[in-house]
Amino acid sequence: MQTALPNAPLRGAPASGAEVSPPSALGEVPLTTAEFERVSALLFESSAIVLRAGKEGLVRSRLARHLRRLGMRSYTEYLDAIERDATGRERSDMIDSLTTNKTSFYREGAHFEYLQHEVLPSLVAAGKPVRIWSAGCSSGEEPYTLAMLLHEVMRDPSSGAARILATDLSSKVLAMAREATYHDAALAELPWPRPERYFERVTVGGPKTLRVRDQVRSLVRFARLNLMDAWPMEPGFQVIMCRNVMIYFDRDVQARLVDRFWDLLEPGGHLFVGHSESLTSLQHRFRYVRPAVYVK
Repeated sequence: MQTALPNAPLRGAPASGAEVSPPSALGEVPLTTAEFERVSALLFESSAIVLRAGKEGLVRSRLARHLRRLGMRSYTEYLDAIERDATGRERSDMIDSLTTNKTSFYREGAHFEYLQHEVLPSLVAAGKPVRIWSAGCSSGEEPYTLAMLLHEVMRDPSSGAARILATDLSSKVLAMAREATYHDAALAELPWPRPERYFERVTVGGPKTLRVRDQVRSLVRFARLNLMDAWPMEPGFQVIMCRNVMIYFDRDVQARLVDRFWDLLEPGGHLFVGHSESLTSLQHRFRYVRPAVYVK
């Protein structure tokens, strides 16, 4: 899943008022309604993620460390600094702090079963290079699962016959994805024998830490991409995975994204969304295939 706020937000602005999130500990900086609204506006402007009323405590707790780091005494001072920062680093740090990345290997496994047994074999049989986009890849579990499947349905995917583009808004989670190192508990949903086949142990003693093997990592290219920005990719993808991402956007943004995914897919290409998501409420050109799976 792409970086997103915990719990699907609903569109709506917080009511006006005075202080809405008082300090919970002596010396902690309070967050006023006006400051919360500014944070919400910055987040929506930067990522189209809707921050609803009721998230004031989350905002205050996650941004407090930035105030301490910068030696600031109010969220207004911090927000002013973000808007003055021409590099955009402080804004990016704020977005990273306010977003949560929940993902796992083989998450929503029915999708991967369908890919392995129906979609990918037909693409291999067609003899064309396979191009897949993991849009909202978080810390890498989804694209690495896809790479494992490619190794199981193709003779030599590393020869250039397959490519996976994995993008996310968060530079922090992309760094984790590129590192490709996970605790063994993170592999709990990955069917055997994939953990042994595609991971190598990188620690001796202490908590078991595993790293994705090079032949899997070589199929994935990671890049930072805000889904609201221009997309530099050329059309021709056969599969786009954008799962558990659009639930954090309003309906207008969802509709625009779905149209843009259509433009990048080849005829017959598949769009996968999360099982908690649906295109039912949107006008779109895709054909429904099975839960959370659509075809161009």
